[in-house]
Amino acid sequence: MPPSGRAYYDISPEITPELAVFPGDIPFSREVNVDFGAGANYLASSIHATVHLGAHVDAPNHYSRSGSGIEARGLEYYFGDCQVIAVSLSRGRRIMPADIAHVRGLAPRVLFKTGSFPDPNRWNGDFNSLSPELIHELSERGVILAGIDTPSVDPAEDGELRTHQAISERDMAILEGIVLEGVPEGRYTLVALPLRIRGADASPVRAILIPEEQGQL
Repeated sequence: MPPSGRAYYDISPEITPELAVFPGDIPFSREVNVDFGAGANYLASSIHATVHLGAHVDAPNHYSRSGSGIEARGLEYYFGDCQVIAVSLSRGRRIMPADIAHVRGLAPRVLFKTGSFPDPNRWNGDFNSLSPELIHELSERGVILAGIDTPSVDPAEDGELRTHQAISERDMAILEGIVLEGVPEGRYTLVALPLRIRGADASPVRAILIPEEQGQL
């Protein structure tokens, strides 16, 4: 639960050198360049990491040769009415349209709470993901962004990125790596704005959910 008096849920994992990234990708590191301890009157540092770090949004050029970089994406994808949907599936399964058949009416942005990647600092490759069929269903129902509490909308071993390709076909947006533990199902306002990094294939975000009714807290 958020700290007392806070009117939002922070759904971003803390960025540390321990934060898990896809095997072979670049983990986070921070180097202090100027320090009080060295006699300076300020602190300055630099960072090195994959742009697919923690809570992040993918740009179209990540999965499409003709796709745009993250700086060209409209911010309306990443800010506005949102819905958290919890699913309970066996490990490694993709979420199918039948798994959300009971949900009547969807917000334009949907986040899936699977609990299948429980520790952001410990890699497990058998997380749940989204199916291409689900993406087409969501798009038909007016959804413009699909998010999930795992490292990817596709399974870790899917080199074809079939769900990413479906998202490209439907011109939807992606939010991955979020933390939804302790966040109830329901409607929220999502704020997950990407950095304006020219040509980048993704951007880390500080993602938050503001409850539709403060009573949800």
